[in-house]
Amino acid sequence: MRFSSVLKALAVLLPMGLGIAAPAEAAPPAKSLLTPDNHVLVLVDHQPQMAFATRSMDIGELRNNVTGLAKSARAFNVPTILTTVAEKSFSGPIFPEVQAVFQGQKPIDRTTMNTWEDQRVVDVVQKTGKKKIVMAALWTEVCGVLPALSALEQGYEVYFVTDASGGVSKEAHDMAVQRMVQAGAKPITWVQYLLELQRDWARGATYAAVMDIAKEHGGGYGLGIIYAGAMFGGKEGH
Repeated sequence: MRFSSVLKALAVLLPMGLGIAAPAEAAPPAKSLLTPDNHVLVLVDHQPQMAFATRSMDIGELRNNVTGLAKSARAFNVPTILTTVAEKSFSGPIFPEVQAVFQGQKPIDRTTMNTWEDQRVVDVVQKTGKKKIVMAALWTEVCGVLPALSALEQGYEVYFVTDASGGVSKEAHDMAVQRMVQAGAKPITWVQYLLELQRDWARGATYAAVMDIAKEHGGGYGLGIIYAGAMFGGKEGH
């Protein structure tokens, strides 16, 4: 890579990794943006049996992404629902790394493929009082699209985390995402989710947690943060 290319890459990474002081006055953001207190996260069927047949993305990458997503929600105290299907009889337990993020929280185990047809899940969503739902699921074309369409029809805003979800083929995943988008759902990625919740590097309460999540799960972006810190001694506000 040419040195000029390295400089261009750092120009992108450094503001995100080192922190920039907030302006004296902030303009109002879009109401459609996610904030820590305006939504609920629902993680659907991240279980071994579902993962075995997932072909739309690498399973190792999927596990990394959904764990990064889960940690992001925890860092910002976002109410999170864990739900599984046929845990004891067929699909197995939720990914252990996801369960470790929410220790002591028992997933709601269902028989329905459509999470939204289990009243217990709907009751928990309604109890939060949130009208925005962020969702990730295995498989996208069944356990993702069905509750997404159901929630949309009942007046919720749905944000679907495409890279923390997967289908039995790339086409199955892509067509399901397309169907959700056509119905009004908003596709996002897990790093986008993390940074959308932070949005201002002057927010010191969550800065360290965001950096830790990015460094552990953010691939090249996380490596860039490590590099910038090691080479330039960068830290928040400097």
